[in-house]
Amino acid sequence: MSLLEGVLGEVLKGVLNGNVNQQQQSQLPDVFGNILKNTDLGSIGGLLKQLQEGGLEKQIGSWLGNGQNLPVSPTQIKEALGNEQVKQIAKQLGLPGRAAPGEISRFFPEAVNQASPTGELGTAH
Repeated sequence: MSLLEGVLGEVLKGVLNGNVNQQQQSQLPDVFGNILKNTDLGSIGGLLKQLQEGGLEKQIGSWLGNGQNLPVSPTQIKEALGNEQVKQIAKQLGLPGRAAPGEISRFFPEAVNQASPTGELGTAH
């Protein structure tokens, strides 16, 4: 196991168990970036684009901004991404496909928030 896999594993373990500390929260963009690079979406930006095309512009705007993050439901995530993208993300997370939209809706808004402290997604993501 590489060091990167170890870090990802620890952050994901905390995330999936609902025990996310401040340091792990700041690592969410990197965790999602590493998960998404192995999917057709390729990056956080790719996932944001797909969600925007799926009608979630208002939510995305709140995640990128400095205010309160608007929630997104697992159903909205699944509808915006489609089954194939959900399956790819679930595979990377090591979860059943039906669980992935819930985890994305739960943690992706904060990952975007952490990746965009100035209101714009950083080039690394």
